Amino acid sequence: MKWEEIRTHYPKKWLLIEAIQAHSEAKKRVLNDIAVINVFSHSKKAMHDYIHLHHDNPKRELLVVHTDRETLDITIRKWLGIRGNG
Repeated sequence: MKWEEIRTHYPKKWLLIEAIQAHSEAKKRVLNDIAVINVFSHSKKAMHDYIHLHHDNPKRELLVVHTDRETLDITIRKWLGIRGNG
């Protein structure tokens, strides 16, 4: 699904989404195909579900976004430091 379609189907909602097909371009992440995992009224619950799903499946490209955003402007950031496995 494309972002424009998702915004129409889920107005004024927080979403947990997964990038099904994406690519990097000029230090940005461009999502070509998106799956809606869950829909929320509040960001806290969306983040809670994101944390648990990401912990169980760290290789999936998951994001929490609000449909008020006209475009998905996703900047690629390099994480510095050491991250533990647990």
